[in-house]
Amino acid sequence: MPHTLSRFAHNSELQFAKLLDFYGIAWDYEPRSFVLEADREGKPTQAFTPDFYLPAYDLFIEITTMNQNLVTKKNRKARRLRELYPEVRITVFYQRDYLALLVKYGLEPPSQDLPADASIEPLPLRFEDPERDSGGFGSGYDGEQRGPGHRGRKPA
Repeated sequence: MPHTLSRFAHNSELQFAKLLDFYGIAWDYEPRSFVLEADREGKPTQAFTPDFYLPAYDLFIEITTMNQNLVTKKNRKARRLRELYPEVRITVFYQRDYLALLVKYGLEPPSQDLPADASIEPLPLRFEDPERDSGGFGSGYDGEQRGPGHRGRKPA
């Protein structure tokens, strides 16, 4: 479903959804929360909900462009997710990665000097195999524990 039918928590998520839509890549927005810690009764005390899931790649993506304290917290959660759910593939896109994608694919001018109406032709978007790509996209995911999210939008 197109990005126009979704509500996002942050503008960076909207821009990433636009990029995915442009290239026809199916995505789910925040489709699943992973329990990272639970109390003695089994009630979740900490969870992690990655921003996007790309079904064609069995890949969760967390976009982080916030302050360093939040980046550290998200890194810790992503690391814990990998420990508890080794079958889940996840990657964290940092602010530098996010900005590079925007520039590379023409969603945002590379500098203030470029006129607002200047267009940059988008290049092909690829998500490489993490075992072969040094950028790394996490570990494998078997697809068995997918959440109930709706393609292209966050459930109401």
